[in-house]
Amino acid sequence: MLKPLGDRVILQQQEEEEQTIGGIVIANNAKEKPQSGKVVAVNDGRVLDNRTKVDPSVKVGDQVLFDKYAGTEVKYQGAKYLVLHEKDIVAIED
Repeated sequence: MLKPLGDRVILQQQEEEEQTIGGIVIANNAKEKPQSGKVVAVNDGRVLDNRTKVDPSVKVGDQVLFDKYAGTEVKYQGAKYLVLHEKDIVAIED
């Protein structure tokens, strides 16, 4: 598995269910980018300027919500992942 550097987190995006409006199927390119995902990898934490280590606030397995246009999509071993900064995560789902 990939290991994120710095304060980055790797997510597996949740695919939105296909919706129909009045029997019309919405094309894939017209759908909005998902804003939720499952954390699959985190770093050990980031180091501040004063050399203090800050632990990540999320852990592997957490379901999270993130900013709409955050992160970089990557493909690794045939699967799609999203690499983003921890600050772009806005909430953890219960």
